[in-house]
Amino acid sequence: MKKLFLLSFVFAAFSMVAVAQSTEPTKAEPIEEAAPSTGGPVMSLESNTVDYGTLKQHGEPLRKVSFTNTGTEPLVIKNARGSCGCTVPTWPKEPILPGASADIEIRYATNRLGKINKTVKITTNEGGDPHVIKVVGNILKPEEDESVPASAPSILSGGNN
Repeated sequence: MKKLFLLSFVFAAFSMVAVAQSTEPTKAEPIEEAAPSTGGPVMSLESNTVDYGTLKQHGEPLRKVSFTNTGTEPLVIKNARGSCGCTVPTWPKEPILPGASADIEIRYATNRLGKINKTVKITTNEGGDPHVIKVVGNILKPEEDESVPASAPSILSGGNN
């Protein structure tokens, strides 16, 4: 009889604990709904890639990337940094109002030869991860100017005729 009484007591205790941990709110506790999105600034880039294409050494180093603030609050670019010293971004320092557009200028050192595979990271007041713009292309050595004739051997250069 003692075991039956003890078993009933333990069952009743567990039942009360289970009811006490119910997830349903009581009338005294208001239901918390998910807060609606407050909006904020949103940077919408025209493109995530700046393609220099194929150009000759010392070609035009400047490219622009347009963006628009599609959010509901002013957008502030806190920082923009190239992945190396050869890729230098310039960005607007003033806040970009909702609906307004602006440009980020990217200058690449076109005196370097070979493939371009760099990035520019843009940090804004949006929070979260920075925006990443890929910078790609290929820089070739310029061909020699064929309008200038090759030098002929002379006495000074050591050529004997």
